[in-house]
Amino acid sequence: MSLGSINSDHLDFNCPSITHFSTPVFLSTHRSENYKHKGKKAIMASKDDPKFEPLKNDLLLRTARGQKVERPPCWVMRQAGRYLPEYHKAKGNNDFFECCRNPEIASTLTLQPVERYEGLIDAAIIFSDILVIPQAMGMEVVMVPEKGPHFPNPLGSPEDEQFKEVMERKCDVKESLDYVYKAITLTRQKLQGRVPLYGFCGAPFTLMCYMVEGGGSKMFRHAKTWIFKYVVEAKKLLQKIAELCVEYLAQQVVAGAQIVQVFDSWAGELSPASFNEFGL
Repeated sequence: MSLGSINSDHLDFNCPSITHFSTPVFLSTHRSENYKHKGKKAIMASKDDPKFEPLKNDLLLRTARGQKVERPPCWVMRQAGRYLPEYHKAKGNNDFFECCRNPEIASTLTLQPVERYEGLIDAAIIFSDILVIPQAMGMEVVMVPEKGPHFPNPLGSPEDEQFKEVMERKCDVKESLDYVYKAITLTRQKLQGRVPLYGFCGAPFTLMCYMVEGGGSKMFRHAKTWIFKYVVEAKKLLQKIAELCVEYLAQQVVAGAQIVQVFDSWAGELSPASFNEFGL
């Protein structure tokens, strides 16, 4: 099962629509309903959920559903972050991932651009990172100031003991990433319906790139070695990542995210044929 094959029937979300942009987008339902996923049941959070204020600005959601809108919605990649003076004050001495793991701080950082640019931004994007999935899989990830994410022990080959541990590890993203869901629920409450709340995750191929490269890359030599030399093992790893991402996105919607997106930052490193084989 790949992320490219996810649809409302698979998740049983009874979604009103699923719109494909550069990456898949899934909308939460208008109604609070049960959904089944891997034998589990939960109550979906939606814009009509009594826990939350009714949504006042639904421009982004209407656009994502393909409806005619009065103007394009506006939101900014990395709109919550270090370019804001208030970000540094709220962050304090915490490192990046400590902020992600603290629901109160993550919520505060999420709301900062919405409040600073009130009326100009049509969505709040939960303060988190795509690499929380590899962390949940047992890999160490650190955010190096001025450089970006770094994996001290990337996956070198299928013969690595760490690869076996990652593949055999039973990952419960509902429990291990609970801090993300708490931040989403808290943020949704604080938003009071001003704008919809965006959740997200990384696409399997992009996450695998980080896991085998050890960070960002210009050539992606290790990632390409995996998909051409270790085809079977690469597909197994991608499959596991995809299954975790499905559950992770589902739990974000349960927590209160009204729209979620999959970011495939490094998809351009694949040819169309390779993307069809490893990216979808």
